[in-house]
Amino acid sequence: MAKTARLEVRRAGAGAKASRTLTRLAAQLRGAVGRCIADYRMISAGDRVMVCLSGGKDSYTLLDLLLSLRRSAPVDFELLAVNLDQKQPGFPAHVLPEYLSGAGVPFRIIEQDTYSVVKRVVPEGRTLCGLCSRLRRGALYRFAAENGITKIALGHHRDDIVETLFLNLFFGGRLRAMAPKLLSEDGRHIVIRPLAYVAERDIARYARGRAFPIIPCRLCGSQQNMQRVAVKNMLAAWERDFPGRTRSIASALRNVELEHLGDARHFDFAGLDMRRTAAMSERDEDELADRLDALA
Repeated sequence: MAKTARLEVRRAGAGAKASRTLTRLAAQLRGAVGRCIADYRMISAGDRVMVCLSGGKDSYTLLDLLLSLRRSAPVDFELLAVNLDQKQPGFPAHVLPEYLSGAGVPFRIIEQDTYSVVKRVVPEGRTLCGLCSRLRRGALYRFAAENGITKIALGHHRDDIVETLFLNLFFGGRLRAMAPKLLSEDGRHIVIRPLAYVAERDIARYARGRAFPIIPCRLCGSQQNMQRVAVKNMLAAWERDFPGRTRSIASALRNVELEHLGDARHFDFAGLDMRRTAAMSERDEDELADRLDALA
């Protein structure tokens, strides 16, 4: 009897510790998301924010934190969870509606068979993500335009952004990542990424603690030879050997010095000669003024 009582006490203590850990993690993530929203002015009064919910840990965490932040936000805004059912075989269509209904979150489910299109068009062995993401983006943008959405919130986190930087660097010859806030190419939609300051490992911990009903992606999740997987593994190895490196790279994306890169479209290298001449003239004028002051 005493042994059973001691076991129950230990279990209760472990549960309390886990609860405190999750509470601290939640506060940390809310702070990071709040700073990101403020830094980039992502959400304004009266916004109708569409949270794109895939059923993965990132989008669940995004929705959960935005719901929490909305309760104490200085401005009033609306959240609408939207899932695109791409008709993947075996997709548990009941999971998200049940979760969202239970949480009291307004939601819409869009049905579009992009899965069949991608499998038909993309040759066997080729990466599916490019076409899949374009079709998914088109469907979500269309819904946003038809339903008065002012901001589209995506669940990309800090690691996604850094991975994209290296993918473009290694395979595209471009110095480009994912912007925390951007205007769509057609100029009709503003896309925001409130998790841009958040590490993937912290999202994974939070999702486990909150016990979200995760739905795995069977379309692209099994493509282990993708370039993104290789980059992810590279960054993981760096992080093991040099903890904090991913955070440093992400910080560098917010501290860009264009004059020390080489893109003449974004920095006026040709104008440096004129600036040098102007600086020399100003210096000469200052020296002349100093001499006149000395003679006075």
